[in-house]
Amino acid sequence: MFRAILVSQWKASRGLVLLATLVAFALPLASLQNAQSATNAAGFVMSMQAWGGFYGIAAAGLGLLVAMAAWRPDHAGHHVYALSLPISRARYAGFRFAAGMLFLAPALLALLLGAAVVAMTGAIPSGLHAYPVALALRFALAAMVAFALFFAIASSTQKTAGIIVALIAGMFFAQYLLVMFGSDFDVLGPLGDFIFIRPGILSVFSGRWMLVDV
Repeated sequence: MFRAILVSQWKASRGLVLLATLVAFALPLASLQNAQSATNAAGFVMSMQAWGGFYGIAAAGLGLLVAMAAWRPDHAGHHVYALSLPISRARYAGFRFAAGMLFLAPALLALLLGAAVVAMTGAIPSGLHAYPVALALRFALAAMVAFALFFAIASSTQKTAGIIVALIAGMFFAQYLLVMFGSDFDVLGPLGDFIFIRPGILSVFSGRWMLVDV
């Protein structure tokens, strides 16, 4: 059963996985290419740090795309296939989740390989060190968190997903109205701190993403 789900899910995800793998491999190399114009070690670190946010964006994008692709066949078939199987809904969702987690692996390995290439080029200034394994582990954790979150959202009906998106949009709109009317009340600040500041559920995305540091 799991093999059949794995094959069908791979067909829906393979293009996205390939694209994410190429992006993950290229990110460390692109950051190094940009940093090589620096004239000193401090400038090199700052140039590498400027690329840090792209790792978080790539991890979130990878989790989102793979999670959406995981449920695409079910939404297209109105969940008839899932309901016809002689297994529980929870077990079926578990198979989908496990398959999606496996499809994150190529991009994670590509990032580790790209970061390792940067570490071995000899282009890093004296006194600085590369941390390819630490960066790859953080990228992996961020991608898995994003996948789990979007997997839960994508598993629901389109109506439920629309309600969730509407609630998020409503909070941003409320903050906009408060600012327009000159209010100092902050709706998004405390919520952002709760979510992104440790130990928030998305705190892995905040802070510095550094491949090269002292």
